[in-house]
Amino acid sequence: MSSRPFLSLNQATSARSKRLQSVDILRGAIMMLMAIDHIRDFVHRGAMQFSPTDLTRTTAPIFLTRWITHFCAPVFFLTAGIGAFLWMSRGNHTKRELSWFLLTRGLWLILIENTILRVVMFSQVSYRGSVIILLILWGLGASMIALAALAHLPIRVLAPLSLLVIVIHNAFDPLTADKFGRFAWLWDILHQQGLFTVAGFNFVTAYPIVPWIFVMSAGFCLGTVFLWDLARRQSFLLRLGLTMTAAFFVVRGINIYGDPSRWIHQSTATLTVLSFLNVTKYPPSLEFLLMTLGPAFIVLSRLENMGLSEANPFVVFGRVPFFYYATHLFVIHLGSILMNFVYYRHTSFLLLPAPSMGGDPKLFPPDFGFPLWVVYAFWLATLAALYPACLWFSRLKKRRRDWWLSYL
Repeated sequence: MSSRPFLSLNQATSARSKRLQSVDILRGAIMMLMAIDHIRDFVHRGAMQFSPTDLTRTTAPIFLTRWITHFCAPVFFLTAGIGAFLWMSRGNHTKRELSWFLLTRGLWLILIENTILRVVMFSQVSYRGSVIILLILWGLGASMIALAALAHLPIRVLAPLSLLVIVIHNAFDPLTADKFGRFAWLWDILHQQGLFTVAGFNFVTAYPIVPWIFVMSAGFCLGTVFLWDLARRQSFLLRLGLTMTAAFFVVRGINIYGDPSRWIHQSTATLTVLSFLNVTKYPPSLEFLLMTLGPAFIVLSRLENMGLSEANPFVVFGRVPFFYYATHLFVIHLGSILMNFVYYRHTSFLLLPAPSMGGDPKLFPPDFGFPLWVVYAFWLATLAALYPACLWFSRLKKRRRDWWLSYL
């Protein structure tokens, strides 16, 4: 089988801008939502005290502030796969060129998360005596490296394989890392959050990579849909989204398979609804992916006719995801330091990570943190601060084709 893409350059180019904009808009909206959760981690008083999904302590506003950001990671992985397919098709690249791009970009994301962004997020420089947390860029990078190999499979093989893993992976939930002996670290990487040590360095896998790898490969397969005509594409995405959303309610309602955490009737109707929505993200359960990607496909089907300006924030943020991600973490951390200085009037803990980000709670005031409305005010201010820089970088990427810009 030829390594050239099976779609012609003319086909890919003819629909390039409008079709890509719908993906950019969706990704831009998700980028905006993502900032809420990171700001909550840095400044919300409740983040210092309990998990927002702990139904014994949370409130509906706090729970839903966390819940709306559940849509972020699945869309990141899905659109990364779509983007990989379209990069190959619209540039008339070979599968070998795609694999090299995915491999190098994946390694870059893992490297940058565990060097520069580790300092930005956790104020950690030394690797000895501290934990290296493998976060979303690790998950994205590792999935890209895997897709570098999987992309060589025919779509007719890769698509059902991706769906199969997404559907059946929860059957392996009873398996725990301790059952694998000296290979326990591998299961921690693949399917279970856990702490493991390699060469004296301590790691925690916040993002086990199965089934994230196959969410990305499913997105790669879905890329073919974005070369269909508009009416056919919209109809397919809408039907797919409605089917997945309905499947979430059915599977979650049956309450037997699809998530390691069952929902139960609570003391109030509100808490019962929250229990129903409280599905597992690490790793993402079948129900989690149905709940998030189903509505995402519905929204994506409606975005095809938007025709937004190139300067619209949704388009701008969606076209520079890595630049936005790295910059927003710096802005949030710096902003939290300034807020703490203005409010608490002393500097003894300013450069320390917040308790919810790994800092020692004993070093912080007992009332440390701010109410939820401050999180949303900070969020709006952060988006306003990021927009000019992201607009500049978006225009730079459109104007120039330097190879290194594709890694930012």
